[in-house]
Amino acid sequence: MLRFVAILGLLLSHTAHCQEVKSKYLIGKTKGALPYLEYGFGLDRLGGAKMTFLDTGILVKVVDSTVVNYKVQLSREHFAWLPKDNFRRDTTLKTPSYYLTNSWLVTGDEKYDYVTIALDEKLPYKSIQQINPSRIVVDIYGATSNTNWITQRSSALAIKNAYHEQVEDDVFRVIIELKHKQHWGYSIFYRDKRLVIKIKRQPEELSLENMRIAIDAGHGGDNTGATGTTTGIQEKKYTLLIAKQVQRILLENEAKVFMTRNKDTSLSMLDRIEMLQQEDPDFLISIHLNSSVKDSVKGVSTYYRYIGFRPLTQFIQESMLEIGLADFGNIGSFNFALSGPTDYPNCLVEVAFLSNKEDEQLILDPEFHKAVATQIVKGIKEWLKSCKEDL
Repeated sequence: MLRFVAILGLLLSHTAHCQEVKSKYLIGKTKGALPYLEYGFGLDRLGGAKMTFLDTGILVKVVDSTVVNYKVQLSREHFAWLPKDNFRRDTTLKTPSYYLTNSWLVTGDEKYDYVTIALDEKLPYKSIQQINPSRIVVDIYGATSNTNWITQRSSALAIKNAYHEQVEDDVFRVIIELKHKQHWGYSIFYRDKRLVIKIKRQPEELSLENMRIAIDAGHGGDNTGATGTTTGIQEKKYTLLIAKQVQRILLENEAKVFMTRNKDTSLSMLDRIEMLQQEDPDFLISIHLNSSVKDSVKGVSTYYRYIGFRPLTQFIQESMLEIGLADFGNIGSFNFALSGPTDYPNCLVEVAFLSNKEDEQLILDPEFHKAVATQIVKGIKEWLKSCKEDL
């Protein structure tokens, strides 16, 4: 009898401990503009590597914290870090042991295709782009399949196949195969408790006069950027001069152009991302000037984050080399804020190095600005031509 009482006491103590630990969890939802998740504590001058942007109002479970971030449990085996400013606690929320997926609808309108998935709750997710074949893969954390049918309508013109896998007990994977090799962008958000993956189609007419192109002149206002090594010139001034030359040539080719700034004005990265998402360009070119602690480093480089957006950056890099610039490289997985959105292809061009005397002299020359703009536009044209060959 005494042994039974002792065992019962241990069980009750363990149960109380579990309840106590559970009570330390914080349950709430994402809030604010462009909340995002990070993989861990790694940092560089651009911040830590981001896992994904999220919609607002998504259920998250906080299990730990640092000074500025909450550790959130996405599923049984997956965790991430969410800025505290992007979390709102909600004690009224309940957390059942599982959430189910329901039926899908794959459809389209005059411009986009949509994959809509009914869920029990607004759950966190992440996405990746894949190539050869061209696919969008979305993992929904905390979800268990109860999807018994997927309705795909003929109005969905960009999607070849849409299907799913239960890759873990509580990780539901959505696979969307695209008809075209080139990724043209997508966005993920919720309508009520339905997850929507909005997919941009490849334009029917792949010529500049049918494109809406966003041009971003890096820095501006109180953000001066890099400084010339001998002259002290500021990056913000010369990115705008080059961006205006790109704008001029694109307009001569009858393209529609949106400039994030036309003068020396201060814009945060959040400001730029929000205006770009509102403008919904076909693609983005962001103009910058590079700098290094080694004054011998020089040349041009182009940058992308997502593999599906790489081709645009490759064509521009190859075109820029034709004017005699050194090849600093085509660089992927780049953690630059404007490379983060998946809504449209984007290319960051670091034209040359202000920290190198030879490059700095080029940057001072207005004829060089025109030559750079000409080659950027040439690279865009070659990229569009390659997309036509995929038709």
